[in-house]
Amino acid sequence: MSSLSPINPKPFLRDLIGKKIVVTLKFNNTQYRGILVSTDNYFNLQLSDAEEFISSQSKGKVGDIFLRCNNVLWIGEDRSNTAASESEKSENALESQPVEDKEPLAHTAPNQEPV
Repeated sequence: MSSLSPINPKPFLRDLIGKKIVVTLKFNNTQYRGILVSTDNYFNLQLSDAEEFISSQSKGKVGDIFLRCNNVLWIGEDRSNTAASESEKSENALESQPVEDKEPLAHTAPNQEPV
């Protein structure tokens, strides 16, 4: 049995407004990634700063676009940038932490105690 459960699409889309999303179209293995600006009662979508991908290859920025609902296969939050930005934040946090001063360890032979 699948762990997926149905969700109401209106609140789902409303929560995605202002976030980066991925929209997969029904045809030509095409995806658009951009910021969801608005949606209507028919689930038409307006994206800004959109980029077109065909067969996972970027075809370039297209800017502001309007996607008609009957062409959309699925919609989801773009987590690829979220994961990348979170890893950058954690790397930056590690780099900005102060280094503790530790005394160097004394060299010891395998069966000796440190001096």
